[in-house]
Amino acid sequence: MLKIDIITLGNLSEPHWKAACDEYKKRLSGMAVVTETQLKEEKLKNDPSRGEIEKALDAEAVRIMEKIPKKAYVVPMCIEGKQFSSEALAAKLDGAMLSGKSSICFIIGSSHGLSPKIKALADLKLSMSELTFPHQLARVMLYETVYRCMNILSGGKYHK
Repeated sequence: MLKIDIITLGNLSEPHWKAACDEYKKRLSGMAVVTETQLKEEKLKNDPSRGEIEKALDAEAVRIMEKIPKKAYVVPMCIEGKQFSSEALAAKLDGAMLSGKSSICFIIGSSHGLSPKIKALADLKLSMSELTFPHQLARVMLYETVYRCMNILSGGKYHK
């Protein structure tokens, strides 16, 4: 069975975001083994400098790299990433599964993004949209997207 690892920075603070993620995890449970690792976001003062942000991102990168499974297909979520239709992303994930990778590892950074060190590890940089969304909604959107892709690959009716 496919293994999906999701590494995130920060916790979901609102019950409705957590409930939505839990619903998609439950739906995915028959199609994949999903593991979510929540890492602590670096604390920054109000209005941090670019240097302070980079230092925080690098510290977060060290913790993220420790959690990326060996031989995983690494997919950081980043604004400069590529956007796909649901069908095209499903095909990309199918290709990753067939390539001999042990898992697909999605990474959602903090509100300041991800360190270039994490982006350099990418097999695929993924962007959900050019629009700006609340950071915690990105996690829900990722779960829904993964569920939709898995449903497409299994010939399900969810996507129709």
